[in-house]
Amino acid sequence: MTPRMKKILFICLIAMVAIIGALHYLTPGYMILFHDTYRRLSYFPIAIGAILYGLPGGLFIAVLSCLSFVPHLFMFWFQGPEAYYSELSEILFYLAAGLVIGLISSRENRLREKYQQLSEKLTISYKRLHDQAGRLLKAEKQLGQSKKLSMLGHVSASLAHEIKNPLASIKGATEILAEEVPPSHPKHEFIEIMRSEVSRLNNSVNEVLAYCRGQQTINKDRLEPLAEILDKVILLLASRIREKSIDLTCEKTGSDTLVRVEEAAMIQVLMNIILNAVDAVPKKGKIRICHYQELKGYRIDVADNGPGLSPEKFEKVFESFVTFKEGGTGLGLSITRKIVERLGGTIEVTQSDMGGALFSVFLSDKNFRKLKKEAE
Repeated sequence: MTPRMKKILFICLIAMVAIIGALHYLTPGYMILFHDTYRRLSYFPIAIGAILYGLPGGLFIAVLSCLSFVPHLFMFWFQGPEAYYSELSEILFYLAAGLVIGLISSRENRLREKYQQLSEKLTISYKRLHDQAGRLLKAEKQLGQSKKLSMLGHVSASLAHEIKNPLASIKGATEILAEEVPPSHPKHEFIEIMRSEVSRLNNSVNEVLAYCRGQQTINKDRLEPLAEILDKVILLLASRIREKSIDLTCEKTGSDTLVRVEEAAMIQVLMNIILNAVDAVPKKGKIRICHYQELKGYRIDVADNGPGLSPEKFEKVFESFVTFKEGGTGLGLSITRKIVERLGGTIEVTQSDMGGALFSVFLSDKNFRKLKKEAE
C-alpha cells in the first residue's frame, strides 16, 4: 500500500470514529439496541488501525473511540453505579483491543521486514552464486578447450614434421618440371598450380601450428586482388564442383579492389567456406558467391541451397572441435574465423534465401583500399 493510500485510509478511520460518536450522542438513551450496535462497531476502526499502523495506530484510534464514547456515558450517569461502570468498562476494552492487536501487528510487521531483508539478501546471494557458477562453467569449458588444443599442438607438431618432408620433395620435383616445361607449353599452367598449392599447403600446416600455439602468422602488409583470389579458389575446386554438377554463380563488383591480406590466408578462408557449401548441397545443387563493397568495408557472401543450420547452431559452428557433418574435424571454420579476425574482419552465418546457409565475411575498410590495376 502506498503512503498516500495509508494516509487517506487513516483519515477515513478517524471519520468513522467521529460518526459513531455522533450517533451515540444523537440517539436517545432508551434505544439500547442501537447503542450496543454502535459500541461494537467501534472495534472495527480500532482493529483496522492497529493492523495497518501497528501499536501507535491502534492506541490512537482506541483513544479517539474512548473520547467519542464519553457523551454516551453521561446518559447512564443517573441510572446507578452498576449501569455506569458497565458502560465505563467498554473504554478499557477499547484500549485493550488497540494495545493487544497493535502489539501483534507490530510484531508481524517486524517479522515481515526481517523476512523481506532476508529475502533480498538471499536474492543477492543467489545472483552472486549464479554468476560465479557461470564463470566456473566458462572457466571449465576454456580449460577443456585448452587441453584439447594442447593435445592438438603435440599431434600437429608431429604431423607437421611428417608432412613437410614430402612437401619439400614435391616442391623440388615441381621445380624440376617447371624447368623442363617452358611457359609457352599448354601444361605449364598446371605446374604453376602445383607450385602454388604446395606453397599453400605448407602455409596451411604453419597456420594450424600457429592456431594451436596462439601465434600470429598472417602478414597484412601486401595488397592482393580479391577477384583473382576468388577465381583461383574456384579453379582449385572445379573438379569437386563438376563432380556434383553444382550450379555455381559468382556475382562480382569492385573487381579492381586490392585487399590488404596474405593471399594464402585468404585462399584458405574462401576454400573452407566454399568447401563446406559444396559438401552441404545435394547433387545438382546451387551455390551463389557475391562480393561487393559496402559503406565501411567489403563483404563476401557464400550462399547455398543445402539443409542449412538451425539458429542455435549459428555460433557453435565456429567453435573448435564442433562439427555437424560426418567425418568433420571441427577445426576448419574455427581456424577460418581466427584468420578473419586476425585480418581485422568478421565472419557470421545466417539462413540464406536459397534455403541453406549463408556465410558472410566482412573486411573493414581499414584493411583494403580501392586501386586501379596498373596493368590496365
